Amino acid sequence: MTEPWKPEKAVSPSEAAQLIEKQFPELKPAKVQKLGEGFDNSVFKVNDRYVFRFPRREIAAELIETENRLLPVIAPMLPIPIPNLQFQGTADDSYPWPFSGYPMIDGTSPKQLTEEQRLMSTEPLAHFLRALHSFSVDEAKRLRIPFDNFGRIDLSVRKPRFAENIDKIWEYQLIDADLNQALRKYLHTLPESFKEDIQTLVHGDLHIRNILVDDKGKVSGVIDWGDTHIGHPALDLSIAYSFIPPKGRTRFFQIYGEVDETMQTMARFKAVYTAVLLLLYGHDLEDEDLVKESLTAIRLAMQ
Repeated sequence: MTEPWKPEKAVSPSEAAQLIEKQFPELKPAKVQKLGEGFDNSVFKVNDRYVFRFPRREIAAELIETENRLLPVIAPMLPIPIPNLQFQGTADDSYPWPFSGYPMIDGTSPKQLTEEQRLMSTEPLAHFLRALHSFSVDEAKRLRIPFDNFGRIDLSVRKPRFAENIDKIWEYQLIDADLNQALRKYLHTLPESFKEDIQTLVHGDLHIRNILVDDKGKVSGVIDWGDTHIGHPALDLSIAYSFIPPKGRTRFFQIYGEVDETMQTMARFKAVYTAVLLLLYGHDLEDEDLVKESLTAIRLAMQ
């Protein structure tokens, strides 16, 4: 999830259809429907069977290329469905960057789930992250998966931004006085830095917008692998705080494996930090569902 999120070039459905039909004539006539705008990509449903993602900025194009190298390798290894690359589009005169398409994964974004529904995802997510984080770092290097170049959990960078974002969500009246006070108190409990010497393959951006759930509310897919890199596992373990209720976390870590107190502190911080960022993003988009889910994620992570 790169920042800021203003696009350099957003693709329209008609432009997407032209690009898809030109490079993949087997999909003609391409019925294209907009699924959404992420931080970095325009996303479309195509012929009611596929999802295509088009970068909106140059850095996102590089992330798509990373995905395209990794996903075919790890998709068969993971216990939760992830995008399985089927169409790999290339840059041409009408569009400057690569794009990708894959069969749709069943599920929808989480919305207003009960505690019981969230708890159903405890074991699947723990098994998923255990498998992902067991992937060979040497193999990831061979696939040219990058290291963390954004300081995703560098507190010298993130703490000041976190403080600024708390100010913003309070100014925009997105949180009440109690949550504002709790966030500011939490900010002052954070250390000056984290020890960051553990490295593994990570999704890198695991939060409510990048998981899908089935009609019962159980996790059914993990999407948007553009931020995948070799980095600290706490980045992904944040999902245990932003999505899993407190009563499920002991079981989560029993399955995932032993995690020390420092890593749990790091994971909780990433959960709160990202949920606050998503709250601002939802506000900018006037997306009431994202605002509500981000507030829920913040409150869960603070518990």
